[in-house]
Amino acid sequence: MEYSALINAVGVWFYSVATDRYLYLLRNDSKNPGCWGLPGGKVDFGENLNEALQRECHEEIGLWPDVIKLVPIEKFTSIDNHFSYHTFFCLVDKEFVPVLNNEHYGYSWIKSGVWPKPLHPGLWTTINFEEILKKIDTIKKFQISQCETN
Repeated sequence: MEYSALINAVGVWFYSVATDRYLYLLRNDSKNPGCWGLPGGKVDFGENLNEALQRECHEEIGLWPDVIKLVPIEKFTSIDNHFSYHTFFCLVDKEFVPVLNNEHYGYSWIKSGVWPKPLHPGLWTTINFEEILKKIDTIKKFQISQCETN
């Protein structure tokens, strides 16, 4: 039996509290060219998920913004258990301008409830899980209530 190490990857879905919009990146790769997705990528040896998330953001969007809250919202594992993708939801105060590397053609901050097309297949699957959308809504409502009480 051949041994294959687990490949872990991470992605982050940024949400601006000030504008009620999400950040999407237009991919420039051979596997899913022209699809809208999230910043992220493979976890390097010795990194934890948070370190990988921050490194990937520095590489792909030029920064790790000031974060209000970072919450894991989904873990997808391939049927052969050789690949896991960890999606995080990240609240930020306001939109920022990403400085893109060559992995993406462009970016857009898009209103909540509107989906750019075509979506990366993995992200399309994520947004079609009612439990994930409910979790995101709960996080947003909690954060808004916290802001109102402060």
